[in-house]
Amino acid sequence: MHILLLTHQGGIAGSTLSISYLAKGLAKKGHRVFVGCPATSYLYKILQGTSVHLLPMTFRNKTDRNNMRQIRDAVQSYGIQLINAQSGIDRYTSIFARLFYGVDVPLIHTRRQTPKSIGTALQNWFYTRFTDRIVAISQGIKNSLVDIGLPERHITVIRNGTPPEKYEHIETSLKPVLQKTWSIDPHDYVVGCVSRRKQQEQLLEAGLHLKTRVTFFFIGIKAEKQYQKIIDRFIVPHRVIFAGTIPPNEILNYYQLFNVHVLPSITEGYSQSLLEAMALGVPVLATRAAGNIDVIDENQNGLLFGDRQTQELAAKLEQLIHSEPLRQRLIPEARRKAIIESSIQKTIDNYENFYEEIIRSYRRPAKISQQVAAL
Repeated sequence: MHILLLTHQGGIAGSTLSISYLAKGLAKKGHRVFVGCPATSYLYKILQGTSVHLLPMTFRNKTDRNNMRQIRDAVQSYGIQLINAQSGIDRYTSIFARLFYGVDVPLIHTRRQTPKSIGTALQNWFYTRFTDRIVAISQGIKNSLVDIGLPERHITVIRNGTPPEKYEHIETSLKPVLQKTWSIDPHDYVVGCVSRRKQQEQLLEAGLHLKTRVTFFFIGIKAEKQYQKIIDRFIVPHRVIFAGTIPPNEILNYYQLFNVHVLPSITEGYSQSLLEAMALGVPVLATRAAGNIDVIDENQNGLLFGDRQTQELAAKLEQLIHSEPLRQRLIPEARRKAIIESSIQKTIDNYENFYEEIIRSYRRPAKISQQVAAL
């Protein structure tokens, strides 16, 4: 197959890594994989030197005609058989490339997080009418799409995955180095959070209810006034570290510092950071929402808490702090979920079978003029 993956994002985030795993995995299986993304993106950087073919694209906005032509030219030049758009702007430009520039191949949209806004009837019709299928990376994401009005029959769930091999060479010798760098005592209880901006303030608010002193360690965000206002209210003198952005190839070593990893987020698809923590033996706690409930089986491989229920979050943190039997029960099941059930190879195989089915069953749409008239 000749496949074109599109994304206007490609920043340092779990979704970027997931797209790179998919592209490289399909290429390794012998397919010709092309990735259209900004040449300045992190995705472009990490795919350089691989067997994936990179196509620099603009994605200036949802009506970027230059980008529509770039998509058309890629299809014509490289014999593309299927397009899979991965993020917001490219979902629009890929449809417009079909409508206005005659791109006549199957078009798939992948949704990696819950919708940021409630879909209007027109928007939902637009996404459904001019795509051949929508992929949700978890059942939770599919449910959120159905809730805003997208037809269930048009959505296929292909769960996200993680490569087991990336956990085989963790540099354990770096743990004391990192502890020294960040002035962390080996006896400190460290509550880690690896995520770009989500609902991290809820984790800090849980600190208002914690009786045990902990060190909060945030990767992916910087200190902000809104966080400091919560910190100023601490009764117990918790310590808070904002590490900012850390290169993905270094982040795995930081999990060694954590006694627990907390993800306060209601938009997750199938979180890479949860999978990473679980694979590395760090107990996980996450918001009971979206794709988190696909990853975490409550009280079996991790714990869940209600959105904005900071007292519940604090209580469950206290459980993990003081109950070693609970930790030891969760860890092996979590590792099995991440390494075996959520192996990236399953994801790649599922996408491969799905793409082949879509290409086989593809029927040429109505003439472009008829589709434009329907708008």
